[in-house]
Amino acid sequence: MKPVTRLFLIGAPIVVAAAVIFGGGDDSGVLADNPPAYPGQSAPNPLTSGEPDDQAALEERIDRMPPGLAAPGKKEIAARLVASAENSTLDWRGQYGAIEDIGDGNGYTAGVIGFCSGTNDMLQLVESYTKSHPANPLARYLPALREVDGTDSHEGLDPGFRDAWAEAAESPDFRTAQDRTRDRIYFNPAVRLAKMDGLGTLGQFVYYDAMVLHGPGLDAEGFYGIRQAAMKKAKPAAEGGDEKTYLNAFLDQSRAVMKAKLITSQRDSSRIDTAQRVFLRDGNMNLDPPLTWQMYGETFRIDGR
Repeated sequence: MKPVTRLFLIGAPIVVAAAVIFGGGDDSGVLADNPPAYPGQSAPNPLTSGEPDDQAALEERIDRMPPGLAAPGKKEIAARLVASAENSTLDWRGQYGAIEDIGDGNGYTAGVIGFCSGTNDMLQLVESYTKSHPANPLARYLPALREVDGTDSHEGLDPGFRDAWAEAAESPDFRTAQDRTRDRIYFNPAVRLAKMDGLGTLGQFVYYDAMVLHGPGLDAEGFYGIRQAAMKKAKPAAEGGDEKTYLNAFLDQSRAVMKAKLITSQRDSSRIDTAQRVFLRDGNMNLDPPLTWQMYGETFRIDGR
């Protein structure tokens, strides 16, 4: 259930898209923690605001914080929770080769986090992987992926792209590339920003899931816009507010964006109503198992250890 606003790059200037893909030769390009500033966007990016010395101090402070959702056990829980929402399964490792058009206007949805041919993250993944593995089965589809980016078109991809994706996913290197792209675009920025806002492990997951669902956009329907709207209703813990009150405000805003979608399946708010809100109501701020939740009427459980 990926919304059309999944990635902020749609409609962005070409120079911005190039910066995202190439990033000056490292991972410091325009990503979720460094979205582009261009006309028509209003929500600020707190991770890149202020003077360089202030930014460095902020990064150092975040690095000193407990790992939270980034701890291996918690990250595994996060992956299983997202898989229950995206694929109705806890077996997130079984999704690397999955690919289909789910009719949400984003073209093909594929892989471990639901990379989409219409929302640029799939293009980023294949571009990056092809640099290190030029003979991979997806390399010949790069021209077509560039053409369909921002649309739901399959032109130039059919009939062989789905088979090529499944073949590529048999390689451990491509599975690793999917993990790294997921973390680079979604997981790491969401967790770092949540820590900056004074949120614990559950709050970090709420941010991560919203980043995956809505995309790291600066507009009202993107992650940063949702965060900005929530902050108008409640202060985060880092500003002296109550963490539960703020998270409820954030979930309210995220849910409102979901309910405004045109496609019925995208308006299903189970991931909030019968999952995240349940954990929050139970006071499980550390996202400790056992965890029981429902997704689209199906019950899931992660047992304690």
